[in-house]
Amino acid sequence: MTDRSMHRGSIRRAEARLVALLAGVLPLLSGLLLALAAPPASAATLTEVTGFGSNPSNLRMHLYVPDNVRARPAVLMAVHYCTGSGPAFYSGTEFASLANRYGFIVVYPSATRSGNCFDVSSPQALRRDGGSDPVGIRSMISYVQQRHNADPGQTYVTGASSGAMMTNVLLGNYPDVFKAGAAFSGVPHSCFATTDGSGWNSACANGTVDRTPQDWGSLARAAYPGYSGARPRMQTWHGTQDSTLRYPNFTEQIDQWTNVHGVSRTPAYTDSPQSNWTRTRYGGTGNQAPVEAISLQGVGHSLPTAGMAARAITFFGLDGTTPQDPDPGTGACRVGYTTSAWNTGLTASITLTNTGNSPISNWSLAFSLPAGQTITSGWNANYSPAGGAVTATNVSHNATLAPGAGTQIGFQAGHNGNTGKPASFTLNGAVCTIA
Repeated sequence: MTDRSMHRGSIRRAEARLVALLAGVLPLLSGLLLALAAPPASAATLTEVTGFGSNPSNLRMHLYVPDNVRARPAVLMAVHYCTGSGPAFYSGTEFASLANRYGFIVVYPSATRSGNCFDVSSPQALRRDGGSDPVGIRSMISYVQQRHNADPGQTYVTGASSGAMMTNVLLGNYPDVFKAGAAFSGVPHSCFATTDGSGWNSACANGTVDRTPQDWGSLARAAYPGYSGARPRMQTWHGTQDSTLRYPNFTEQIDQWTNVHGVSRTPAYTDSPQSNWTRTRYGGTGNQAPVEAISLQGVGHSLPTAGMAARAITFFGLDGTTPQDPDPGTGACRVGYTTSAWNTGLTASITLTNTGNSPISNWSLAFSLPAGQTITSGWNANYSPAGGAVTATNVSHNATLAPGAGTQIGFQAGHNGNTGKPASFTLNGAVCTIA
């Protein structure tokens, strides 16, 4: 073999070794580069919590705290359907992924009674601190507030079916705890009430319980007698083909929560976010109106599907949105309200001020009188009806309120011992501030 042949052989052997080396190294380099490019794995997991406080019905509690949880986080209570569980609701809905995006905490309670339905029918469940499931859920919230530095003013609840019914119950029982709720296929507070120990109310489920807005509002208010503070906002969803909790319950929930808020039953805003959706807002036109209702044409009894949970989070304001100011021409207002009471009667003096930049004409001020109060006479406005959800309309001499101007109106009323004040006021469908 010549020197030249030996040299060519050495080169070929060196090339072969280099190829073999690269074949082994390149996959390692590729894996390293992919690892560097990939986002870090999430450490957040669903964790069961025990010993969280008073729990008369032995509920179970699962907690989801995202990796990017905020320093002072909001808390969302997510309540499952009959036959379900907290972990099933965690895996079957978008609320945990939305918590990852926006940094709030999600609590998933689990019912443990037969059928895994929550108690929304017993007398104990339908009053504040009466016992049963609502007490355990309230304890879970206190636990999270204490252990995770949660903001007490940012607590929300949502649920589907049995969880939607519990959403209505919790907003009535604990209006001082929850800022808002979103109910997917539910019924009003106290609609499922029974007295025979049964957990099922066929009349309510079939949509045959039809009460006036005032009666529904009184049932929600009766869960916490004497409470006169702010009321949580309500978003309700219902399919027109729901055969489990039938569609009339959608209307009854609207009746209840518009009355609780003292806002007009006539929508302030209507649109269609999707082709088979009809959305109505009451007492305001923005994303955080006092009451929002979404009717789903052709939809049955189902979980919140893709996109619905995100709209609930927008309604809560947890996606960074803020309440929209009312249109200054249709309801920017401030209300001052004082009373002077005696044994069976009282007088109320109301100062109504236009805080917007445009005149307000032909105004209508809506509010709910506390239970037992009935208007007997009034001045500087027309009042109708005499009790419950009252609307005061202008008379000729104060029909137009200029920007910055106001008017004094008032009435005399009888009462049965409750001399409290309305919780909120709306002017031409928009919420007023209270002086």
